[in-house]
Amino acid sequence: MDLAELSVQSFVETVASDAPAPGGGSVAALEASLGAGLTAMVACLTQGRKKYAAFAENAALVQSQAEDLQKRFLTLMDEDSKAFQLVSRAFSLPKETDKEKAYRSAAIQEGLKACTRTPLEMMRLCEEALSLASAFQKYGFNQSSASDLGVAFLSLQSAIQGAWLNVLINLASIRDEDFVKENRERGQGILLRALPLAEEGYRSILAMVQS
Repeated sequence: MDLAELSVQSFVETVASDAPAPGGGSVAALEASLGAGLTAMVACLTQGRKKYAAFAENAALVQSQAEDLQKRFLTLMDEDSKAFQLVSRAFSLPKETDKEKAYRSAAIQEGLKACTRTPLEMMRLCEEALSLASAFQKYGFNQSSASDLGVAFLSLQSAIQGAWLNVLINLASIRDEDFVKENRERGQGILLRALPLAEEGYRSILAMVQS
């Protein structure tokens, strides 16, 4: 099932069903895609307006980059569900003999690693999207769309924190200590850099719309 091809109603209904996937990881990816999409929208609305002519060239670049990110997040939405299905299939493998048990255990571990890599990639791209939105905000944009850019910051913040939860729940079941250490540190580093961008961006937009 290509999640990106579903209608909004179908996607939400599938999430709300007893199917284990799509779950939180795919929802976080969709939220990230919406955040990048809103950034692209604001960039588009900044172009072609005399008042913001000085920002038009930068806005065109932001639009292009944000659209690329938006598409990548949609791809990750499906990749997250496919990674989960790998683990589900591994748990269904036979475990009658020692050989079967060893094969099943190894397959589960590899599946869990795949389930970790996808949200980590999502976090990396969320940081990229937040950096893009933050630089765009500071450079100059169509301020009549300030609330839209604010929602972009909130969506990307929620997405990166949701992806981190998915990283952590998978790391908890992985026995490869080097893998766990490396990827926990990588995720923590991304959060340390990205969350201040999201919070600062939202606070700045909030102050703008309240003035």
